Amino acid sequence: MAKFRFELEAVLKQRLAIERQKQLALGELERFRLNLEDRLRGFHQSILSEKQDLRSALAPGGSIDASGVRMQANMSLHFVSKAQQTVYQLAVVHRKLVIARNDLLAAATSRKAVEKLKERRYEAWLASEARKEAATLDEISVMGFAARQEQA
Repeated sequence: MAKFRFELEAVLKQRLAIERQKQLALGELERFRLNLEDRLRGFHQSILSEKQDLRSALAPGGSIDASGVRMQANMSLHFVSKAQQTVYQLAVVHRKLVIARNDLLAAATSRKAVEKLKERRYEAWLASEARKEAATLDEISVMGFAARQEQA
């Protein structure tokens, strides 16, 4: 029996490679997003810690170290600034993620279109092979019948 050969197999492999590339790009962006979110949580914890330390330093009943208080306030502002920068970076990454997801969807759709074409061509090939086999069997039957008629 003949073997099915899809003439667009190279196109299918290329589309699979493109889809894989898009998946990897999306994964990198997701990893970067998670890293930024972890940094943001760290900054938030640091801000809360510095505010608590500042409250403790300014509590009534104790001596106030002005330089220490100023340093803690500056650290708190530094962490707020870093958190704002991280939020901006996170917004940029979210926009890139939307684009990357759309690119991946387009690549997957493109690949699936070629796979669907391959399925259709395979089904048509199977039907053609079945017709050829049926025609061959009919011919063998006719030849067998004719040979039996000649013998009789």
